[in-house]
Formats: sequence, structure tokens, C-alpha cells
Amino acid sequence: MPSQQTDPKSLDENTGSLTDRAYRELEERVVTLQLQPGAVLSETALSTQLGIGRTPIREALQRLARESLIVILPRKGILVSEINPGKQLLVLEVRRELERLMARAGAVRRSDEERDAFLEIANGMEKASRDNDDIAFMRHDIAFNDLFAKAAHNEYAVRAIGLMNGLSRRFWYVHNKEAADMPLCARLHAAVARAIAAGDADGAADASDRLVDFVETFTRTTVGVAPAR
Repeated sequence: MPSQQTDPKSLDENTGSLTDRAYRELEERVVTLQLQPGAVLSETALSTQLGIGRTPIREALQRLARESLIVILPRKGILVSEINPGKQLLVLEVRRELERLMARAGAVRRSDEERDAFLEIANGMEKASRDNDDIAFMRHDIAFNDLFAKAAHNEYAVRAIGLMNGLSRRFWYVHNKEAADMPLCARLHAAVARAIAAGDADGAADASDRLVDFVETFTRTTVGVAPAR
């Protein structure tokens, strides 16, 4: 019988989907401290644990390294990055401007399908708020960030904000029990989502600023820095 050839395109798409799955699972483990700062990672061990080949695992790790959640040391190993509280305020300086721009753009450019997805996320965020469920909130936050970036239809803003989301989620997860009000944070996210869904650019920008104000206050409290004047 003649050998059956595999379509290279289908291989690429399959590898891509596996890379995305590996990234999502590893990012959640790092952000929720299942993989602790300073932990040494092994491609082989992660491949076995997740049931995913080493190539998608390697690509997912490279993405996490670009987002500063892990550190790849050539010929030495792969480490989960340490948490640097002071740098969170620098991250927030950039997030404020980018997220305001993206909130406005999303309200103007979002599709009807994206509108419906924002409303679904807002409902999920509000339920997480009522249940005080931080893991559900984290998962809705990931969905919110992905949709927030997609709806803005600005690839350059998406690349920039993507480098900060994981760091911000991990910082929140580490410190939220001591200083954050998760239900309020969830409601503030829901307000951004609802304003974008409504096509209200000014309202979305204002809601984004209120969310970042909350996150900045939380961060300053955590790192012991006085509020900005």
C-alpha cells in the first residue's frame, strides 16, 4: 500500500493548539504558585505531567519566558521567576495607558459576537464576586484579558499588554488575601466589560481607570509605598 502523507498544515495547526494548551496550563500553575518562584522546571517532566509533547512544551516555556514568568538559562536550566513587588508599580504605569486606549478601541471596534462574550464574562465575574471564588475569578480574568486584547483590534497594543498580564495575575494571587478586595476587583472588571459591550468608549475608558486605580492602591499597600499624589 502507498504510504499516507500527512498534511503539513494540519501538523502546524495541531502543534499550535497543543502549544496553546501547554501555555494555558503552565501559566495557571505559575500564576497560582503550584509552580513556586525559584522552582527548577524540566521539559521532560512537564511533558509527562501534561501528556503533551516536548516541542509544544518548549514553545510554551519560551512564551512564558518572554512574559518574565520563567527564566531560561542556557545550559543551566529553566526556573520560575522570582516575584519583584517593586516592579509592579512600573508595570501599572504602562498598563494604565495601554488599557485605557484598548478599552476605548474595544468599545468602538468590538463585533456583535465579542459584545456577547463580554456580557458573558461580566456575568461570570459578578458570580465570582458573589461567591468570593478567587480561582473562578482568575480564569474569567484570563478570558477577559484575551477578549479585551482581541476586541481592540490593535496588534501592537496586544503584544505590549500580553507581556504584563501574567505578572499582574501572579502578584494579585500572592497578595490578594492580605490586601485585596477580590469581589470589588471582579465588579470593576465586569464594569469595563459591560461598557465595552455597550459601545460606550468614554465609559469604558473611565471604568478602565477605576480598575487600575484599585490595582494601584492594592499594589502600593502591598509593597508599602505611599499613595501617589
